[in-house]
Amino acid sequence: MSQPVAPIEERQTFGIGLLLSSHIFLTLLDGSAKWLAVSGMPTTEIVFMRYGVHVALILLLFLPREGRGLFRSNNLLLEILRGLCLLGSTLGNFVAMRYLPLPVTGALIFTMPLMVCALSGPLLGEQVGWRRWLAICIGFVGILIIVRPGTAAFHPAAIFSLCAALAGALYSILTRKLAGVDSVATQQFYAGATALLFVSPFAMNGWVWPDTGASWFAFFALGVGGMLGHQFQTTAHRYATPSTLAPFNYMQLFYLALLSWLLFQQPPEIWFYVGAPFIIGSGLYIWLREQQLARVQTALIMAD
Repeated sequence: MSQPVAPIEERQTFGIGLLLSSHIFLTLLDGSAKWLAVSGMPTTEIVFMRYGVHVALILLLFLPREGRGLFRSNNLLLEILRGLCLLGSTLGNFVAMRYLPLPVTGALIFTMPLMVCALSGPLLGEQVGWRRWLAICIGFVGILIIVRPGTAAFHPAAIFSLCAALAGALYSILTRKLAGVDSVATQQFYAGATALLFVSPFAMNGWVWPDTGASWFAFFALGVGGMLGHQFQTTAHRYATPSTLAPFNYMQLFYLALLSWLLFQQPPEIWFYVGAPFIIGSGLYIWLREQQLARVQTALIMAD
């Protein structure tokens, strides 16, 4: 018998609080991945450890309580697709941060709210008007300012960050679709297990063990930070829609910039400060527009 699944609730403030809490753990994840990448560890091995520890923790924490219900999904295909989207986002991000500073990869990843808005029409049936499309275009102007294609400063790794953002947007939308369908623990298990299954054959070639205490810490902090961060993030989607949550992801940029400065001696360049407000501003406008439309819709329902 399947475990009862918590229904979707409209508690936006609580959902936003959960999302903001997830940023601490996700910053730990990104910092650990960057540390291991610059030390020369293969990307596939970093991804393997990120999801290996993730799955181990899920089984340790939830299997005794939920039993076989942990593995029972009411939409297995959607769970697998969601896991593949998460794997694609992780791979793209980890490859990019090997060559780019964390603030740059972070800014490009946070084009995800713009992509969520653009994809919400065809995938969630939400109507996206011309104002939000204009905001999406302005956000992509910010991308061009940061990566500066066609100049000597452009690095092709920025393309991996944008692909990671697209995969992350699809992951966010699928998370909303699975809210109220499967439990958070089941979603977490299949997200990690799907990624682990697909990356394992590639990770075993040329295995490299950490050679310092800091690298050993980062080796295991990957999975802990990733599991806890996505646990908070997945739960947040039960209380608020992706378009409501997405703009608040920008708060993580401040943590990434600070970590990059202190740990890797890579302070943000001036172009980051010029382009990031375009991305952040467009995302915040989309959020404000969503709130305005929601109030209008509520008023119409009450009038009927």
